[in-house]
Amino acid sequence: MDLGLKNKVAVITGGSVGIGLAIAEGLAAEGVDLVLAARQADRVTAEAERIAGAYGVKAVGVAADVATAEGTQAVIAAAEDRFGGADILINNAGTGSNETVMEASDEKWQAYWDLHVMAAVRLARGIAPQMKRRGGGVILNNASICAVQPLWYEPIYNVTKSALMMFSKCLSTELVPDNIRVNCVNPGLILTPDWIKTARQLTAQTGGDYKAYLQDVADEHAPIKRFGTPEELAHFFVFLCSDKASYSVGSTYFVDGGMHKTI
Repeated sequence: MDLGLKNKVAVITGGSVGIGLAIAEGLAAEGVDLVLAARQADRVTAEAERIAGAYGVKAVGVAADVATAEGTQAVIAAAEDRFGGADILINNAGTGSNETVMEASDEKWQAYWDLHVMAAVRLARGIAPQMKRRGGGVILNNASICAVQPLWYEPIYNVTKSALMMFSKCLSTELVPDNIRVNCVNPGLILTPDWIKTARQLTAQTGGDYKAYLQDVADEHAPIKRFGTPEELAHFFVFLCSDKASYSVGSTYFVDGGMHKTI
């Protein structure tokens, strides 16, 4: 199936590992040129070079902390300078948290707000004008099932991802007249390196069977009884970027193996 993506340009935050990297490879396989943003310069540069060689596309790695205004500006500038603008923006950068509402500091709340919400706001403000000049585009915000079905131990993550979901809806109505489609994706359990790292840490003192721990998590939360892979999630993102999703505007899509409990 021709998804109509060849020679498009995509900006992906958190693009050097996990979900962001899988989305990058999925888009590159469709002929999309890439701007990958991540904090670790060596890794993001290496992954950009690897993808460019593997898929025959152009790819640039940008070392930037998108939780800062300076970081987002560096990403916006890279898209403009290297490709004359972008057609696709994937706001993917993010991380889990662990705290209580009563004990979490203002600084921690602000840090997650900047990473999950303000990064998306600033990048949309900077890249949407590029898309408008190019005839339109797609913005996808990677939120979480926790935006609507919170886990008890990460209230800051839950709240900021919920805000990202609402931002997506508001932005979609503002940009659709410019032929820019905005949608949100709420993944469930996706087997990222962060999940594996956490599972190893939690089982280190009890025999180190991290795979059994992850299976227990999947058995508890997901009717499908397993984690999804980053590649499975990436397929959905690639579809939403494509011409085949041309009537998808302002929606939130759950990719969660049945984890979402409500209708």
